[in-house]
Amino acid sequence: MSQVPDLESLRLLVLIGEWGSLGKAAAELHIAQPSASKRLSTLERRLGLALVDRTRRGSTLTPEGSVICGWAQRVLEEVDGLITGAEALRARRRAELRVAASMTVAEHLAPAWIGELRRADPELYVGLQVTNSETVGELVRSGEVDVGFIESPTVPAGLSTRRVGVDRLVVVVPPAHPWARRRRPVSTADLVAVPLVVRERGSGTRETLDRALHRAGAAAVAPVVELGSVAAIRGAVVAGAGPAVLSELAVAVDLAEGRLVEVTVADLDLRRTLRAVWPAGRRLVGAAADLVAAASRARGDVKKA
Repeated sequence: MSQVPDLESLRLLVLIGEWGSLGKAAAELHIAQPSASKRLSTLERRLGLALVDRTRRGSTLTPEGSVICGWAQRVLEEVDGLITGAEALRARRRAELRVAASMTVAEHLAPAWIGELRRADPELYVGLQVTNSETVGELVRSGEVDVGFIESPTVPAGLSTRRVGVDRLVVVVPPAHPWARRRRPVSTADLVAVPLVVRERGSGTRETLDRALHRAGAAAVAPVVELGSVAAIRGAVVAGAGPAVLSELAVAVDLAEGRLVEVTVADLDLRRTLRAVWPAGRRLVGAAADLVAAASRARGDVKKA
């Protein structure tokens, strides 16, 4: 039997935690209580843990159940973001709100912002184009999209902008890399002396890195390979192709689970501002203004360096 829990079982566990009752959780999922009890037992068997204490007074999570419930909530939130993002991509050609976003923003932040709009207006169709920051600016200027989100340190000409968050780039290596065992920071000179796995030119990540190195008086990077996908870069680093510089948002799970190790670099400021952009001289109205407002409200959820 697969050890991976199904989503409905995770939803059941979260609802039990909220209601303190298996019966109320079953009612909210529109299933019979015996079916809910069977589903919970299957979940406990798959995970090898007792998750719920069931008594005549109700159902309470065990300590292990509370931990699993917290993880389950995050999984369900990520799935909701995936579904929202997929809907936006699918609706791109017939969208009422056309959006372009750089890779990091599109993967980790935009689905939640779009989801907030859709909850307020379920009939709203949002189309999302995912590309690098340079191309986002071109799409906004040409009128192909209503609003864009970029992560580059400079604002393209002809665009108005609003800050919606702060991100930080990190240098990452696999656990077997010699830098993973260093107790002292790597110098900027050490960083540029080794071939790096990097994003393509035109991406906000690449521009942020190049500008940070220039401010530090260091030479430009010598890429071992340039890739247009964050997932491809992460895979290359894990496989041992070389160190990489990526958004902390993009590698948070890899760092937490030990697939990658963050390396501190002395005297290198890799913070960057995330921005909404739209044509200069034009006032944001309607759904575009609502989306930027949602992004601004969520700004506190973006980890600040």
